[in-house]
Amino acid sequence: MLTDDFDPLKGRMLKILDQDGNVDESLAPPLDDAMLERAFRTMVLGRVADEKAVTLQRQGRLGAYPPNKGQEAASLGPAMAMDDGDWLVWAFRELAGLLWRGLPLDQYYLGWMGDEEGNRYDPRLRITPPAIPVASQYAYAVGLAYASRYRKENAVTFAFTGDGGTSEGDFHESLNAAGVFKLPMVFVVQNNQWAISLPRSRQTASETIAQKAVAYGIRGIQVDGNDVLAMYAASREAAEVARSGGGPTLIEAYTYRLGDHTTSDDARRYRLASEARKWEARDPLVRTMKLLRSRGILDDKNESMNESIWDEARQMVEDAVSRAEAFPAPALDDVFRYMYKDMPPCLEEQLNELKGKRP
Repeated sequence: MLTDDFDPLKGRMLKILDQDGNVDESLAPPLDDAMLERAFRTMVLGRVADEKAVTLQRQGRLGAYPPNKGQEAASLGPAMAMDDGDWLVWAFRELAGLLWRGLPLDQYYLGWMGDEEGNRYDPRLRITPPAIPVASQYAYAVGLAYASRYRKENAVTFAFTGDGGTSEGDFHESLNAAGVFKLPMVFVVQNNQWAISLPRSRQTASETIAQKAVAYGIRGIQVDGNDVLAMYAASREAAEVARSGGGPTLIEAYTYRLGDHTTSDDARRYRLASEARKWEARDPLVRTMKLLRSRGILDDKNESMNESIWDEARQMVEDAVSRAEAFPAPALDDVFRYMYKDMPPCLEEQLNELKGKRP
């Protein structure tokens, strides 16, 4: 068991693929070339789509947005480890994982453009909408896991949050309940070192976030969150344990957000540029590209394939933006109609006022 070999209380972090593209073959999961290429393409698409979202926000074409840059492997690895019937309960920085699961990119954009139709996902995807109140999604993820077991679905619920989420009551209550009932869950904490402007060192006195699992009687492991192989291996084992009745696992994905917290933030006001440069060398896309080159999936003497991957991603993104922006605007009535089964007088009054009517 990886959690036995990489006990967070002993300060050991699971690493398989280093920043130079070298692989610890003794720990490497059995992923074929096609799977690795798809993973790289997904991360590239996620990076291009993410940067486009920031541009759209600056142009007033998309609302406030939380950049994913630098954290692609932290959500992609778990998504690759999921079965079709599993649940993905995301926070707001899991774009690569969503793309792997099949969420249409135009729908993703539509949601951030403020149209709730963008959050009406195909139920077959088993993806919940984003959760802006920090760590609140952990509570209903526990409910999903309990319901899955009650229905004998053999499904595992993967729930994501950030390091800031570990200071919320929902985080602790959820881990406690999941541990008590041995629910089929994988909790993934994207420890990107900053909860907006609060550094990890001010978030908790624990040496690691993974060790918090010990208090709740569940498995915990700290993983290099920029290493897609390690994130996949840890997540796959955690899912197998959960599916077999062994209870939940807490995975701390040790990563870094290279961008701002959101497009309303300016990280230059509270962190050093030298810190970001240090983490740029650990970019998950760069190290995955080096892995593909070392295995001959990408030709290091011919950049044409690599460039074609990026060009294809750019075209996919532009097409998705066009579809999202062409989506019909919601009817004014719809903005008010679905809050309650029967519209209360206060909302009816507001709707009539917006329509130009007066009581």
